[in-house]
Amino acid sequence: MNIPDKVTKTQKTTLEFADNRLLPGLFGEHHSHLTRIEQILEVEIASRGNKLVITGPKQARLEAGKTLRTLYKRLTRNEDISLGDVEGALRVAAYVAEEDPDNPGDGGDIAIRTPKRHISARSANQLGYIKSLADHELVFGVGPAGTGKTYLAVAKAVSLLIEGHVERIILSRPAVEAGEHLGFLPGDMRDKVDPYLRPLYDAIYDMMPAEHVAKRIESGEIEVAPLAFMRGRTLAHSFIILDEAQNCTPMQMKMFLTRLGEGAYMAITGDPSQVDLPKGARSGLHEALDILTGVKGVGIIRFDETDVVRHPLVTRIVRAYNALDGKQGRG
Repeated sequence: MNIPDKVTKTQKTTLEFADNRLLPGLFGEHHSHLTRIEQILEVEIASRGNKLVITGPKQARLEAGKTLRTLYKRLTRNEDISLGDVEGALRVAAYVAEEDPDNPGDGGDIAIRTPKRHISARSANQLGYIKSLADHELVFGVGPAGTGKTYLAVAKAVSLLIEGHVERIILSRPAVEAGEHLGFLPGDMRDKVDPYLRPLYDAIYDMMPAEHVAKRIESGEIEVAPLAFMRGRTLAHSFIILDEAQNCTPMQMKMFLTRLGEGAYMAITGDPSQVDLPKGARSGLHEALDILTGVKGVGIIRFDETDVVRHPLVTRIVRAYNALDGKQGRG
């Protein structure tokens, strides 16, 4: 990565890293991580021993430096770095650099620690969401699929359970659209419910060893149940997650919100653009967002297509659908 003559007159930033053993992971195979940073920020990065020299405009150098410091910090925690992590760190660094342009520190790397992995923000809204989950008893995460709203909420729940700040995790979803017609499905209650709660199980297993999950489900420390089972309960010293909340009716949403007990936290996630309620029925998520905006102790984070962290094509699909909805005057 030689610096072309046309940029040699621009200013340079030099970063030094203490542990040479971590540099291959920082650079990526065939320097793919550095190349991606160069492509996105239009800078040049040259490696000189345990130093990296960044050449380019001031703002771009600041963002590149924050990104590289963030990635190096993760490597010191024995985390693996992928191109997706690089791109996520770049998005967060751009936001942090804009908020605090005079601070050359890392890119706001706030990690949620779970037994199997540390989970860091990959976008500005994810960063705000992680902070909101730490600062509020009730947090709404709303936006399109693939933005990490449910995954990060489950990560926070697992983290608090392992640290002893809550005694159990309760994961819930409206089952079979909003009507919860479980009786029409074959098998016992668990057989009926599991397919609708599978995404929540998947997130839990991604953060805890399978045998630990099984033991905690058996002991009741982790409970996965359809929304209908929440009625009449008071949920104390728990982290409670309601997923796919756009398919709750207003009455169901009020019922769920009022389950919050002493020492409990609640995260409610959903995509307001994917309501499966009968035509003309109002979503309880829409109503709750209208009512609770500005209420003390309630955090609301709104994600958009720029926060999608799945395959890059998902971002383009969400953007295309949003454009169509805009033309047709829909949600």
